[in-house]
Amino acid sequence: MPKNKKTEWQVGDPAISIVSDQFCNPYTMDLMVKRKVQNLSKDHYQVFDPSGNLLLQIDGQAFGFNRKRVMRDPAGFTVLTMRQKGITLKNKWEVHGGESKEKEDLLFTAQQSLAMSLKTSLDVFLAENNNVKKSNTCDFHASGGYSNISFKVFKSDALIAGVTHKFTWGSFCKGKYNFRVRVNPEVDYAFIIALLVMVDDNENWC
Repeated sequence: MPKNKKTEWQVGDPAISIVSDQFCNPYTMDLMVKRKVQNLSKDHYQVFDPSGNLLLQIDGQAFGFNRKRVMRDPAGFTVLTMRQKGITLKNKWEVHGGESKEKEDLLFTAQQSLAMSLKTSLDVFLAENNNVKKSNTCDFHASGGYSNISFKVFKSDALIAGVTHKFTWGSFCKGKYNFRVRVNPEVDYAFIIALLVMVDDNENWC
């Protein structure tokens, strides 16, 4: 195989469970993510399967610094909490299981790869590799942007999830739009959705 050839995570590859095994399925998942701004400071995401069943919902601050977002299951139980860390050139998030802030409950951190870029790009470090000062090797990489209406997540050179962002400019600037998300087999879709929301936050100006 040629060097640096991009591949895709497939059936039979090891499970990628970051949030929980319950969010890993042995088949490709096609999800619909809907975003709606609720008011000047808050927005709401909903994640559905192809049959229209609600899988996840995310609430939080749409604008500002030190933002906090909470992901819940359909019953309203907290799955994880995303917290933006201060004002830095490279936007950084910490993600903990449940509502915790404790170090032992840290799942992963994500930070912008470049301080200034037209295309949002995130380096993702798992909890055991979260000190970016000591390690420049990320565990996952996510990138995307409205300029090419796409979003992709890679583990090394293997594509594990991809998004096609569907919207019209009218509905987009009213804060309403949808994503179609394809998550490859055995990949934690809650993890993918969390990264998608972070990238969407960075791209959001309406």
